[in-house]
Amino acid sequence: MGTLVAGANAALTGENPGLTSVLVGLGWDVIPSRGPASELVPLTLLCGADGRVLSDAHLVFFNQIASPEASVTFQGDDDTEQIDVDLSRVPDAVSKIVFAVYADPEMRGPGTFAAVRSAYIRVARPDGRELVRFDLPAANRDTITAMMFGELYRHRTDWKFRALGQGYTTGLRGLAADFGFDL
Repeated sequence: MGTLVAGANAALTGENPGLTSVLVGLGWDVIPSRGPASELVPLTLLCGADGRVLSDAHLVFFNQIASPEASVTFQGDDDTEQIDVDLSRVPDAVSKIVFAVYADPEMRGPGTFAAVRSAYIRVARPDGRELVRFDLPAANRDTITAMMFGELYRHRTDWKFRALGQGYTTGLRGLAADFGFDL
């Protein structure tokens, strides 16, 4: 399927019959500095048809590494972060799974994506063979404190991937407000 641009989507299960699980890899480089560096934290949100997280239990991150039914789990580290998604176990109430990253202000002070380079999200088969990739465009990210990299979403009976690259200047608070979860 290849490399996507922001806003583009790709059919995953429609073009790959029998595909029941995928590996989602997130990656980035941070330019080293002598001052405090941003601590980037991946966050996966399982959302209903209204675009809101089903419950706080449907947030997958470092303190909660699996969704309640274990359809979404943080796993390997061949990329900066890897998330396994068992599409066959995702509850019917989930219409999309959003993959975001935020700069944790509690780790090293308020951080941004200013020093982040080569950020990407990729979707691969469980064996690692890449199906689709989105390299986030280089941009001025001096005020960006959270970013949605991409999402898996249901389209009729199939699963698709959409490249997003949408930044937030309001960090985790902005994600919480948009997706309806508690901090």
